[in-house]
Amino acid sequence: MRYSSLHTHTVFSDGVDTVEDNVKAAIERSMVSLGFSDHCYTYFDLSYCVQKNDVQRYIDEVRRVKTKYAEQIEIYLGLELDGYALLDNREEYDYIIGDCHYIKTPDGYKAVDLSRDDLTRTVNEYFGGDFTKMARSYYESYAECIAKMKPDILGHIDLVTKYSLVDESDVQYRAAANEALEASLAVTPIIEMNTGAISRGYRNEPYPAVFLIDSVKQLGGKLLLSSDSHAAKDLTCRFDECVELLRSRGIKSIVQLKGGVFEEVGI
Repeated sequence: MRYSSLHTHTVFSDGVDTVEDNVKAAIERSMVSLGFSDHCYTYFDLSYCVQKNDVQRYIDEVRRVKTKYAEQIEIYLGLELDGYALLDNREEYDYIIGDCHYIKTPDGYKAVDLSRDDLTRTVNEYFGGDFTKMARSYYESYAECIAKMKPDILGHIDLVTKYSLVDESDVQYRAAANEALEASLAVTPIIEMNTGAISRGYRNEPYPAVFLIDSVKQLGGKLLLSSDSHAAKDLTCRFDECVELLRSRGIKSIVQLKGGVFEEVGI
């Protein structure tokens, strides 16, 4: 099948390829659509996001290639918005991916995906070494962020498992994850199946975990394939395997952005 991905990073944030290089790679793969979603300007963490002075350049460049390649592929201007960031020009974008990369602590925001060692320090310092307790706090933050942002797509809901430090079989962990999922799907029914951690060597399975995929189905949510790519070579990373996994869970369709609207496509 022809694929679409709406979670794509470029040199404007923490990606390695240009907007146009990503478009050319998408055309080579015969993708039906490609959406760009560089990280929103985050005032308290400038290490990975679009810098404030580059926001308009990012918008202009995506619009330029959208026009240039209009006869070959559908291009969309999106943004990955963290729940603790600020956004004052939402109307500029075709869609928003909402998620949460941080836990709020007495000493500020602590990222859950910076590094394995960094997350371990956070858990030891603020959660008494209890990774499940940390995960519960993260999921509370995630649900609160989604309720506030009301995005078009739910981004990597179980990002907190990136380094395999959390026991995903723990009953309390699963309860917290499912509670956040249910609350978030009530706000936004579309959730991404994200292969970004696979392409960057952190995981062997996509987000969300299988038990959450089953919950998405049960709750009536809709899944959208997303590579969360930081390099053009990874635009459709493991999508064929994702489709097979979804089929094995009894899911018969995914969502794609086509013709400016989200529509279900049979798998």
